[in-house]
Amino acid sequence: MRVHPAVAPARAVLFDFDFTLADSSEGVVVCMNHALGRLGLPPAPAEAIRRTIGLDLPTALGILAGEEWRSREDEFFGHFVGKADEVMLDSTAFLPGAARVLRALHGGGYRVGVVTTKYRHRVEDVLERDGLRGAVEVVVGIDDVPRPKPAPDGLVRAAEVLGILVGDCVFVGDSEVDAMAARGAGMGFVAVLSGTTEREVFARYPVRVVLGGVGEVVGGGSGPGMSAPF
Repeated sequence: MRVHPAVAPARAVLFDFDFTLADSSEGVVVCMNHALGRLGLPPAPAEAIRRTIGLDLPTALGILAGEEWRSREDEFFGHFVGKADEVMLDSTAFLPGAARVLRALHGGGYRVGVVTTKYRHRVEDVLERDGLRGAVEVVVGIDDVPRPKPAPDGLVRAAEVLGILVGDCVFVGDSEVDAMAARGAGMGFVAVLSGTTEREVFARYPVRVVLGGVGEVVGGGSGPGMSAPF
């Protein structure tokens, strides 16, 4: 097993979920527009919704509808979650290489976890469906911590559950909030370009390396210009 040099020294590898390990954007678009519609608002463009993936729902509502709608965030949240219970599992698929990387790291003796702004059970359900639950030792969801990313709470909790110092962990994520959370936790960060965040954004943070996708964490080389250290 050939682990990327930016990851290899770690004892534990933690991953963001959406756009890092998996794509649930189709379901998120459906749920967001369902919830907006129940508030009497017009649907938002799919690309605008995709750019909010990874943020907590109240923040996403403020971006898509305007901060004045944050006063109805509880109602919005309820409509989103209800629809997600119907559609999210079937509309979520692992990205190329993700399953291989999770299995390889687990089999190679690394401790593996997921830290997400989704409910924990949504990630666990997808892992179970695809036979990957045994490869992931800990899943920390938005329901497990007082503050979502970009706060470092989820990363710190995952390290505590694993019994490993945050400095011995590395976090792999696709967004600026992931980079902010890693910096706040004092944890090494590896960026992937499989989401909606441009490479230039990551230059503002102490990123170990920028990869084209999660498949480059283990094995399969990167294409020309796909990975670059800062």
